[in-house]
Amino acid sequence: MNKHKAKNEKIKRKYFRWLTGAKGHSQTTIESIEKALWNFEEFSNEDDYSNFNENVAVEYKKWLSKKKLVQGGTISLSTQYDRLRHINNFLTWLSGQAGYKSKIHIDDVGYLRLDKNKSRIATAPKVEDYPTLEYVKKLCDSIEVKNEIDKRDRAMIAFTLLSGMRDNAIITLPIGCFNTDTYAVEQNPLKGVRTKYSKTIHSTLFEFDEKLLSYILEWVKYLKEDKVFGIKDPMFPSTKIEQVSDVNYTLESKGVEPIFWKSTNTMRVIFEKRCKDAGLEYFSPHKYRHTATRLATDSCRNAEEVKAVSQNLGHEHVNTTLLTYGRIDSYRVKDVIKGMSFKKSGEQSIKEQMEKLVSQLS
Repeated sequence: MNKHKAKNEKIKRKYFRWLTGAKGHSQTTIESIEKALWNFEEFSNEDDYSNFNENVAVEYKKWLSKKKLVQGGTISLSTQYDRLRHINNFLTWLSGQAGYKSKIHIDDVGYLRLDKNKSRIATAPKVEDYPTLEYVKKLCDSIEVKNEIDKRDRAMIAFTLLSGMRDNAIITLPIGCFNTDTYAVEQNPLKGVRTKYSKTIHSTLFEFDEKLLSYILEWVKYLKEDKVFGIKDPMFPSTKIEQVSDVNYTLESKGVEPIFWKSTNTMRVIFEKRCKDAGLEYFSPHKYRHTATRLATDSCRNAEEVKAVSQNLGHEHVNTTLLTYGRIDSYRVKDVIKGMSFKKSGEQSIKEQMEKLVSQLS
């Protein structure tokens, strides 16, 4: 074992505890940072972090840009940007820790960044490819309902679009957190719902399509009345697997059972299978969030509605909704601009609406 490994691991553990306890970062974020540090240690042959200097930073950037991937090619600029950012943050923190203060200099840490042109490319918003409303309707309608597994999968696909929720929240949502009368969804971590940053989000289904909505309501009614599930049971329960033969140990699905899925991987597998069966291109569950955002923002008539959509998606800032999920495809920009009316008598401009909204919220 490298003589510096134990020392490095000890200080990293301290850093991760600080990120979790003082900064409130999720385990997923910690894992991303840890991967970046592993990458740096691969380059440095697990050298002591206190030996870091300007030359190490410059050589690491060269090494990172040329490192070959297993599947071929080199690491993308966006990945380089993230890894350098994580290592930069770690070493900046480390420069203030006992035993490292006099050895790691902030000016040297500053070399751990891409140049401005590469940074712009790495952080440029990407135009996302996502399913259309017609696609989701076709996918749901392609499912021939022969059993409760089919009924569950159809309702889950519909719910993923109409709720715009993240997959982790969907698989941990109890039945009692969905109101079938108002279509309100209580994404409450105290009730087991795994939301981003453990935020409580009060949202409402987007009524994009009545048929999709009916699939959801029909499923919840089935769970409550036929399966006699309680309010703490999962809205989208796991598949019950039973052994049907003692000879060759054949396993077979036997409907659903009131058990939550442990990870979102099962949800992705279901979506992929249903797309394959329907002969449609596969889109991950998270892509449906992009679809929901686009459909909702396209229907907004004023700034207040934009803000409502943003809050419904659990975003703290409208910019997240508009820039991350609401970016317009380049081929549509021309059509949108042509369809705009730049002078409407008797109506407030969007700027005036936004100013009014800000004053109301402040």
